[in-house]
Amino acid sequence: MSEAPAPTPSARRRRTFDTFADHPWRTALAVAAVGVLILILLWDWNWFKRPVERAVEARTGRSFTIGGDLDVDLGRVTTIRADALDLGNAEWSDEARMAAADRLDLSIEVLPLLRGQVRIPEIRLQRPQVRLEIGPDREGNWSAFAGDGGGTPIQLRRLWIDDGTLLFLDPEGETEVDVRVASQAPGENDAAPPVAITGEGRWRAAEFELEGTAQSPLDLQDTDSPYRFDLHARAGATRAHARGSLLDAFQFETFGFQMALAGRNLEHLYPLLGLAMPPTPPYSVDGQLQREGTTWHYRDFSGKVGDSDLAGSVTVETGGERNLFKADLVSKLLDLDDLAGFLGGAPESGAGETPSPAQEAEASSSGLIPDTPYELDKLNAMDADVRLRAQRIEADLPLDDMDAHLFLENGVLRLEPLNFGVAGGDIRSTVRMDARKSPIRTTLDADVRGLNLGGLFPDSTLAGDAVGRIGGHAKLVGNGNSIAAMLGSSDGELAIGMGKGEISALLVELAGIDIAEALAFLVTRDRKIPIRCAFAEFAVADGVMTSNALAFDTTDTLIVGEGTIDLESERLDLLLRPRPKDRSILSLRSPLVIGGTFSDPSFRPDLARLGLRGAIALALGSIAPPAALLATLELGPGEDSDCGGEYAR
Repeated sequence: MSEAPAPTPSARRRRTFDTFADHPWRTALAVAAVGVLILILLWDWNWFKRPVERAVEARTGRSFTIGGDLDVDLGRVTTIRADALDLGNAEWSDEARMAAADRLDLSIEVLPLLRGQVRIPEIRLQRPQVRLEIGPDREGNWSAFAGDGGGTPIQLRRLWIDDGTLLFLDPEGETEVDVRVASQAPGENDAAPPVAITGEGRWRAAEFELEGTAQSPLDLQDTDSPYRFDLHARAGATRAHARGSLLDAFQFETFGFQMALAGRNLEHLYPLLGLAMPPTPPYSVDGQLQREGTTWHYRDFSGKVGDSDLAGSVTVETGGERNLFKADLVSKLLDLDDLAGFLGGAPESGAGETPSPAQEAEASSSGLIPDTPYELDKLNAMDADVRLRAQRIEADLPLDDMDAHLFLENGVLRLEPLNFGVAGGDIRSTVRMDARKSPIRTTLDADVRGLNLGGLFPDSTLAGDAVGRIGGHAKLVGNGNSIAAMLGSSDGELAIGMGKGEISALLVELAGIDIAEALAFLVTRDRKIPIRCAFAEFAVADGVMTSNALAFDTTDTLIVGEGTIDLESERLDLLLRPRPKDRSILSLRSPLVIGGTFSDPSFRPDLARLGLRGAIALALGSIAPPAALLATLELGPGEDSDCGGEYAR
């Protein structure tokens, strides 16, 4: 029996085709299985890199590249990993890259996507780098990412940052902030891990350091919930502590938080904030810092400057040609020494005082009249409207309180008013300083009203119980860049006087060196002598005060004087001539010379005249001791002399 012939190739192909035709579903399934197997073996998620890049570029208008691998782990929570991410910067920037990261791990829930919801349980970033900068038109390079607020919001639950950096640049403001950011273990109530922040940089060209903590950056997306932070910064000896919470933190034009400031000298704020503050002792204040557009507020602050308490509110308007500094300040207890820097002087540096190191050195060499020049550039750097009220004053002078209102506009400073409560009365004055050119031209107009004579000497046993009211007036005009220079070149007039009152008889007798009556008061008891009047009038020319009239008239003694006071050299040259109105033996009624300097005055009798009297007394004593007493006996012009009379001229 012969064998059947072998099928030809064409026959085999027809048979295979018939098999596929007879079982189409099996064939399709087999083809699909093979296709899936090939797809699995050859699948590469990197095929989607370019579509993803194009989608980001279309949404942001910035270049975006995935320089490394793109990988996806599918599941109910799918994880997307991308390496070497790079986001382009704004066209106006000199740096092509705005942001980059070594790796991004993003987890996303799949089922909510079917309902149009985007839930991202976690984002992890390795070595992210972000560069935020303000361009020539004051536009931030992040403005392209500002959404319109429409659509379903993305729900981000956790963000973990490993070794991140953030660079903020404002060339026009001479500001550069470079900080390092790293996530920390979340607390019990933290939905997302907080971040630790450390860094340094320049703020208005001044170097500083920064450290602190803040909520997760993811919390910034919720503009209706506060974003908490706690940051410490240091620039030289100036320290700042910002803490609290922000609503809609990316709205840089409007925000507010608690801010504490401390440092050695408020003057050091000038390079940091552009505020021309006077030199001060060390300070520490804490208040609410807020911003509304170009206006900054430091509200309800309190603290200390030197040994004085200080509270109030400050506003700085930055939108004009010059900054406008406005303040309403109150001090319950003001140490007048802490205002020395405003006058160009140095505060006390002894026990119980709180000067800065620089002020300690200045105090050791400073004269009585402040001679530190004002800085004209600072007086022209900003405008100001400052009110300061002190309820009590700590000072060597008998000052009770103070009310001062300072205006600074276009380089012209006005104090209207500058009022002090003094010894139960007050000194009311206005000051005008024109610093638009050098030297500064200053005008002082002051009135003295109702000062209590005894109150001027509260620590004096003899003068403390004196009675009388003092009033007067001063008007001076001077040129100079310091208080000393202004007074040393001043012209004008000064007058002060007192009506009826009472004073210690012992003080009057000692002023006339009346030995007999002074000894009588010392061994028995002092008594009061009525004051008829007292007055002093000086003409001031080129810093030299020359007496026109000088008298102190009591029912016991008339004291008249003359002389000069040199405000430039701070020297005294006055001659007082006591003239008794009683008959007293042992009286050495010689002129009293007041000399020396303001800081070291001297009081001495006219020794030539006094010595002559002593010599006469000794000569007479050798002949007849009782007659020797006649050399010290003065009769005086009489009890009923008019106030001052001819002796006052």
